[in-house]
Amino acid sequence: MHRIVSFLSVFCLLASVTVAAGQSPQAPAAPPKQAQAMRVDTGSVKLDGRLDEAFWQRATPLTDFRQAEPTEGGPPTDGIEVRFVYDDTALWIGARMHSEKGGTIQAPMSRRDSGDQAEYLQVELDTYRDRRTSYMFGVTASGVRLDHFHPTDNESDTDSEFDPVWEAKTSIGADGWTAEMWLPFSQLRFNDTPERVWGLNVKRWRPTLNEEDYWVVIGRTARGWASRFGELRGIEGVKPKARLELLPYVSGSSRVTSENDPKNPFDTAANPGGSVGADMKVGIGSNLTLEATINPDFGQVEADPAEVNLTVFETTFAEKRPFFIEGNNILEAGTSNYYYSRRIGARPSGAATGGYVDYPQKTTILGAAKLTGRFSNGLSVGFLGAVTDQESARLSNNGIRSEVVVAPRTEWGVGRAIKQFGRDSTLGAHVTMVHREMDQGSALGASLVRNALTTGVDTRVRFKDRTYEASGNIGLTFLNGDQTAIARVQRASGHYLNRLDQPEIRYDPTRTGIDGAQIVGNISKIGGRHWLWSNNLMIESPEFDPLDFGRLNYAGDITTNHRLTYRETRPGKYLRQYSTQWSLVPYWYYDTNLGVRYNVQSNNSATLKNFWVSSLNITRFFRGNDAQMTRGGPAMGVPLGWAWTATLRNSTGAKTAWTASVNHRSNELGDHTMTTAFTVSARPTPSLQFSVNPEFADENGTSSTFSGPINRQYLATLDGGRAENYGKRYVFGVVDRTTLSAQFRVSYTFKPDVTLDVYAEPFAASGRYNAYGEVLRPRERNLRMYGTDGTTITRQADGSYRVTDGAAAFTIANRDFNTRSYRSNVVLKWEWRPGSTLYVVWQQNRASQTTDGEHVGVGDLFDSLSAPGDNIFLIKSTLWLSR
Repeated sequence: MHRIVSFLSVFCLLASVTVAAGQSPQAPAAPPKQAQAMRVDTGSVKLDGRLDEAFWQRATPLTDFRQAEPTEGGPPTDGIEVRFVYDDTALWIGARMHSEKGGTIQAPMSRRDSGDQAEYLQVELDTYRDRRTSYMFGVTASGVRLDHFHPTDNESDTDSEFDPVWEAKTSIGADGWTAEMWLPFSQLRFNDTPERVWGLNVKRWRPTLNEEDYWVVIGRTARGWASRFGELRGIEGVKPKARLELLPYVSGSSRVTSENDPKNPFDTAANPGGSVGADMKVGIGSNLTLEATINPDFGQVEADPAEVNLTVFETTFAEKRPFFIEGNNILEAGTSNYYYSRRIGARPSGAATGGYVDYPQKTTILGAAKLTGRFSNGLSVGFLGAVTDQESARLSNNGIRSEVVVAPRTEWGVGRAIKQFGRDSTLGAHVTMVHREMDQGSALGASLVRNALTTGVDTRVRFKDRTYEASGNIGLTFLNGDQTAIARVQRASGHYLNRLDQPEIRYDPTRTGIDGAQIVGNISKIGGRHWLWSNNLMIESPEFDPLDFGRLNYAGDITTNHRLTYRETRPGKYLRQYSTQWSLVPYWYYDTNLGVRYNVQSNNSATLKNFWVSSLNITRFFRGNDAQMTRGGPAMGVPLGWAWTATLRNSTGAKTAWTASVNHRSNELGDHTMTTAFTVSARPTPSLQFSVNPEFADENGTSSTFSGPINRQYLATLDGGRAENYGKRYVFGVVDRTTLSAQFRVSYTFKPDVTLDVYAEPFAASGRYNAYGEVLRPRERNLRMYGTDGTTITRQADGSYRVTDGAAAFTIANRDFNTRSYRSNVVLKWEWRPGSTLYVVWQQNRASQTTDGEHVGVGDLFDSLSAPGDNIFLIKSTLWLSR
């Protein structure tokens, strides 16, 4: 606990320094540019993209655009006119993009939010005028809608899952194209103040010229986004609308299994299913929005990528469920590892064995609610609560049916508040809670934490015209439950409190609770033409654990990162821009007797005159000790190592876009790996787009840890080891692995609201263990290889190995593997009326596994298509209702 107090003291000092910095005097800013909106009669606008109503000519246009790229501050190649009008219900935007000099208008069709290869117009609105957040509404020349949300004052920080209900139409002519956009006030969030003043910026992207034109150009070396916008004025007499939206759905499905066992009572071959439910949004005053969902349907359009994970680290995947995506940014705090929304509704973890088993693939979400909003005083809030049901697996053993509970009923809660002070600074706080309803001493209570709580505060300050930034956060975690559950947490890979070579063994099997803390501080120079720098410190106590609702790799360490960057952003004779960055990353454990290990990184990138981008990143890993390699045994040494990655890609707006990359890693033990990847995206016709992303990895004697060096693969801990290894054998294997995968995407757009998307990922991986050994002694990086030093090793008929060491003998199971899988989705999506969508889905999940260990090739990818698995058919329709 004294460490937690120390953390709080350091954080308070950091906060006081940053607040003082944020209050330092700055030079007065130039007055922002202004645009004027004109009122028109309700119902007088016809949304057709032609701008032929007379009032469009009377409205004052924005015409003073300048280039951001390729010539910063230069005039646009062709003129742009953007006008704003409004009525009682909506803001209307009319724009005319001339193309007399710029040549062909690139206007392919695509699905919503996919527009980089098309010419488009984007309108950014900071409706709260908080100079920190903004909404983007855009449209391509072919009429495809684009929208996203900026949760911070950063143009590249976007929430692409922001999908409000609005419409846009376009028309292409001989001398350019026009766009008309309808933005209902019910879809915008703004404070009820006497004078409507919204932040505004407008962008035109021309891929054929690699040209970006802005109404407000934010220079290449300047930082900030919404804080530098101009202003949209003139919207008067409009009140925030009372908002009520309902989104009921109905769906039906069938899962057809390819290898149906007639004796399995839980598999009827067709396995029909269906559900109904609804989402709801209610506006509370002008500032808050309440969202609720009953029996939510969270079917995912695109499957998670396949992998073979041999490490101690959990693989996390992006959230794809609409209810949790929208507004998710405000709920993430600090280092973003306190809240991982995919914990809610995840697959249960309880054991269920014996005979035929019908195991639930997800936990039923009975209901969830979310409250988000921002007040006029700069306070943003977000709260989320959910309840997941108790889940049981059904068993059938020799005709006898039974059930076993594999997940308890659980309550989940997240709260977050962020207060803005000054123009560029914030102070925030968060809390998360998980409560599982389990009886004392039950089977689930022995494996799951009963209560998990995290809380913390954070701050971010920019000063000297956003040239410098200081930030910090502190988080506290509290867990309690049965002794066996807390003992499991202590022994887990994120802690290994039972590690045998600690000066003080922290493991206590009688504990019923565990508390920890994390502190992070950073001070950086983020603006300026050439030189940038950053210094970061992160400390996590050994008992820090946000894993029940968040993410964790390892606690009980101290990491610093010292980074220096030199960049040139002004185009020269050969390059448009370039940067070189050097970083020193020392790493300590709380057990300081393990010493320090560190790496040096060099990250370099350059943009060529033709807008191709290349990069070369190099890392040198130095010797040190790793406390996780032996899975709770003594620390093991890690070797000197190298890693480098080279990439090259062409312009993002090219009709055929591609990216190539090569990654190589090696170490002084002779381990090495080479990974190559290539992505190409092409458009044979304006409506058809396809992309393919093949990747091949050849790994010899490797298994990556989070710190980057390559080490041998841990297999097992056995008794009968040497005294210096505490009587244990920590067995490792030298594995020869190959992985081959390819992701295919095909999209055909019949019209902007009707698309057919195909996603397919064949995957094949192999692993063959060519040698085995055990840890020679604690903190030693070399292994005592079996077959040497008086030991023998013999392969058995079943593929296992028999090892003798003097009078001792033991067996190592065959760990060789060949894995093949095929995942695909075919989705027909039709937005048949604004906000209402029909989905027709065909999904395949196929997989097979053998113990051959043979290297995989292209043939294995094709073989994955015939592997046994399931075909899932789904039809779903939503209906958007609003008043």
